[in-house]
Order: sequence, then C-alpha cells, then structure tokens
Amino acid sequence: MKINQNTVLQGKKVTLVPYTSAHVSRYHEWMKSEELQRLTASEPLSLEQEYEMQRSWQEDSDKCTFIVLDTERWSGHAGTEEDCMVGDVNLFLTDMEDPTVGEIEVMIAEPSCRGRGFGKETTLIMMFYGVTKLGITKFEAKVAQKNEASICMFKKLHFKEVAVNRVFQEVTLKLDVNEQQRQWLLEQTNHVEEKNYSVLNLQTRASET
Repeated sequence: MKINQNTVLQGKKVTLVPYTSAHVSRYHEWMKSEELQRLTASEPLSLEQEYEMQRSWQEDSDKCTFIVLDTERWSGHAGTEEDCMVGDVNLFLTDMEDPTVGEIEVMIAEPSCRGRGFGKETTLIMMFYGVTKLGITKFEAKVAQKNEASICMFKKLHFKEVAVNRVFQEVTLKLDVNEQQRQWLLEQTNHVEEKNYSVLNLQTRASET
C-alpha cells in the first residue's frame, strides 16, 4: 500500500517501518521455519517469489504492511535496519462491501522477542494507524488454534472470539471500535511518534559518511 511507504511509527518497544526490498532476505529466512509456516498458515516461497510478493504488497491498495523493528536496537543504531527486524504486521482491506473492515495479522518472528510485549504494542500501533489513517472501525483477526499466546493477546485488547473453524483449526476474533474503544486506543498509543522514512534514511546515510 503506497499510503504508508514513507511512514515510520515509533513506539517504546517496537518501531513500524515500510516493508522494502532491503527486508526481504531476513523475512525469507524467517519463513523457512516450519513453526512460523504453521502458525501463519503460510507456504514456503523462493527468495525471488518473496521479492515479487514484497513488490506487489507495496503496490496493492488492499494490503497495508509494516516491518517491526526492535526500537531499542534501532534507535541506538545497533546494527543495520535488517539486524533490528523482529517481525511484521499486516492489515488486509478485502471486504469489498465494507471498507471499514480490516483483518489484522501480527507475527513476532524472533523467538527472543516473544513474551515481551512486542506483539501487543505492534497490534495497538497498527490498530491506531488503521483507525486514524485508513478509516477502519471494525477489526478481525484469524489465529491458529494452537497459537494460544496470540489468542490471549487479542482478547486482552478487547477482541471477542466469534467463531472456530475446525477444518482450518482457526479462531476468528473481532473488535468493533466504538467511541469508547477509540478513546482507549488513542490513550494506549499516545506515546507513538510518526516520522518520515525517507528523511530518516537520509540522516542515517549522512551520519555514516
């Protein structure tokens, strides 16, 4: 989605940046994991297919994707941006009849970063972006039944379990963002800073020369 191609959303634990070709190699390595394939219901792709997917996601109007970085490492310039990657987050706007519906999908791929609140803050920031920039008022999440940690996290964020698909072994959770939920979401994300990705990259290159 082109709307977020220059958007950086910096939180306390995680920072969301646009998914670019520079991230594909690390992402490809993650998706070789059978555990991640199972939890995300994904099929393994070749590296070239991953590059093609990244290009299409950047152009598609119905997918909003960010790469998740470890804020502490990234803001401290501890290695390259690729070194700071911990996962990704997506919003799929695929309901043609209702453009206010967004399906949210979160993956914290780095095992060392799980159970530390990275997924929770990532989800809150993406919901904040969906509500304030994309006009989303209804969120949906489809999570593998075995992924109990993710199901628990969504429930803590006020999502309600609405369906279980025994065939696909998948749980569907939903959240309608009324005014009370919107205010709560804004309070939870009032620390988030929005920055310009191109400007930050220019500053980084300047500091390296």
